[in-house]
Amino acid sequence: MMFNMLPRKLRLAVAALLVAVLAAGCATHAYPPAPTTVDTSAYSYVIGPGDTVNIIVWRNPELSMVVPVRPDGKVAAPLVDELVAQGKTSVQLARDLEQVLGKYVRDPVVTVLVTSFVGPYSEQIRVVGAAAKPQALPYKNRMTLLDVMIAVGGLTDFAAGNSATILRTSDQNKQYSVRLRDLIRGGDMSANVDMKPGDILVIPQSYF
Repeated sequence: MMFNMLPRKLRLAVAALLVAVLAAGCATHAYPPAPTTVDTSAYSYVIGPGDTVNIIVWRNPELSMVVPVRPDGKVAAPLVDELVAQGKTSVQLARDLEQVLGKYVRDPVVTVLVTSFVGPYSEQIRVVGAAAKPQALPYKNRMTLLDVMIAVGGLTDFAAGNSATILRTSDQNKQYSVRLRDLIRGGDMSANVDMKPGDILVIPQSYF
């Protein structure tokens, strides 16, 4: 009723603005579809802050222990004041520990097992926008878009799922379109795509 009381030119302007806003919420974006498969055969997990590692020193149980990776990416252990762990594989960290412990123990043999996984920030999968539980996830080899959406609890009721995009940081920040609504609510498995370490999934909100 109040809308009808506005001057005709103002009503037309308001109507045009509403159409523009609604169109923006459901417009198809200009980004190419995300590749269905990606090559991750060379991927190896590297340690990140928040991980937990089990350091095992053969025949030296007093030097063996489970330690967290600190926020600065370093670990501390018996005879090891601090050592950078972030960005290394478990094998690389084990060899570095052997070098340090070699000053005190003859021919140390070290094994490192990662027992809880967060991963470095640069390799985490981040989900932002209209997901039920937006969050950062540790990347897992052969992880797919469906795996990510299950982890974040799916879409909200107002998500524009088919307008979602992937920002691929490992590919010079290229953006790709993905069809989340078709995948999650339509069961269209052709909309499922492989993820890569560092991907950012952006889910916009629909205006209607």
